[in-house]
Amino acid sequence: MLSLMIFIPLLGMVAVLLIPRDREELAKQVAFVVTLIPLLLAVILFVRYDRSVSGLQFAEKTMWISVFNIYYHVGIDGLSVTLLLLTALLGPICVLASWRNIEKGIKAYLALFLLLETGMIGFFCALDLFLFYVFFEITLLPMYFLIGIWGGPRREYAAIKFFLYTLSGGMLMLVAMIAVYLESGPAGARTFDIPTLIQLATTPGHALADRTFQIWAFLGFFIGFAIKVPIFPFHTWLPDAHVEAPTAISVILAGILLKMGTYGLVRINFAMLPDGMAFFTDPEFAKAMGRSPMWGNGLAFLGFINIVYGSLCALAQTDFKKLVAYSSIAHMGFILIGLAARNESGLNGAILQMFNHGVISAMLFLLVGVVYDRAHHREINGFGGLGSQMPIYTGITTLAFMASLGLPGLSGFVGEVLSLLGAYSKFKVLTILSTSGIVVGAAYFLWTLQRVFLGQLNPKYADMPEINGREIATLVPLGILTVVLGVWPSIALDMFNQAVRVLPLVP
Repeated sequence: MLSLMIFIPLLGMVAVLLIPRDREELAKQVAFVVTLIPLLLAVILFVRYDRSVSGLQFAEKTMWISVFNIYYHVGIDGLSVTLLLLTALLGPICVLASWRNIEKGIKAYLALFLLLETGMIGFFCALDLFLFYVFFEITLLPMYFLIGIWGGPRREYAAIKFFLYTLSGGMLMLVAMIAVYLESGPAGARTFDIPTLIQLATTPGHALADRTFQIWAFLGFFIGFAIKVPIFPFHTWLPDAHVEAPTAISVILAGILLKMGTYGLVRINFAMLPDGMAFFTDPEFAKAMGRSPMWGNGLAFLGFINIVYGSLCALAQTDFKKLVAYSSIAHMGFILIGLAARNESGLNGAILQMFNHGVISAMLFLLVGVVYDRAHHREINGFGGLGSQMPIYTGITTLAFMASLGLPGLSGFVGEVLSLLGAYSKFKVLTILSTSGIVVGAAYFLWTLQRVFLGQLNPKYADMPEINGREIATLVPLGILTVVLGVWPSIALDMFNQAVRVLPLVP
């Protein structure tokens, strides 16, 4: 079933390319139907997933490259099942969001998007480190072209910057991956199998369990994932990419690609390199290694910087889309500080926030696209009074704003609270200071709400049409998830709680 999810979009890409150039509506219809199939399969997996166990489920394993002992090994556990569902959900939503917005090269756009979906789904299913890296890199090329061809005025600059940053991180990951492979055993017995590597890394006396090796391998993987998240100071590509990307690609960028970074931190850095993780999250461990205890505050400090820096930058923006982009940087900081706690509450909060932020950020970028399609600009101060002209749009935007700023009863609240609760037991000062990001977040969202929707209607927009049915259809599923997970978060927490408990946690 997982292989069907991974490769059906790839087959759909071929089908789209075979459609005659003058049949653009048919190409859109085919792409939409193709993206619905992984969504249906993801829902089936979600329903059939056994929440009472922590091991891998729906696994498939076949020899791929025998000379290097590389397998096509896919499977899911509680860490990946929710993100797999989110990826599958955003596929058809993004095709709908692109229906009237993409006017040139429709076939190429849809084909690249389907290739991108294959890479994203495969990434969350991969259990062989080599396959994991292949799917990670597959997402790079289609995203480069989707931004560079169908983006805004500075699309080439944004696409090249994204490509160079991500490729550089990928090269460091490759070096770390090769080092792990070479240390996994003698020639002929080496492996890329992630479950096996996790076991070897906790086996006393094995080369992979060496603390110094784990710290250096941790850094190689960490920088690659940090660029994807992005973590300060590797964040500068993100605002440019978001501003120039088409609406649907911004949705995928914030909703899925950023989560590939944090998911990688959990799957590889946390589970496979526990001593490397401890060095940057436990002052006492760093001290025992003969280094300054400050190293043990490293990941939590980076999370704090992301929260405060991202929030203050968002507060300073006048471009609606750039504001949402910087808010994403801030919200990813809460995930980092939850991971740094290395306890059950922090991990549950971080993983839940990955899903919640994916849903909320997707809503926000779709909403920015709605008003941009009508006004052809994103200057916050250029609007005013739209609440009376577009009441339905205003209501949906208010829901997304309240969820993002962490209003209790909506999904954004639960993940942040659990992350901070877990972090407080380890990093009291940093956690207290990080809560300032919530206050600043409320400030920039409420201020934006006031400037765009309240007050007297700008006469230039007296005839601006209300949000239409197609646009509502892209937002309603995300809005429902935002409310449901806000009042009943155990639907998601139960999916990955068992998987969290088998990770190398600390009290």
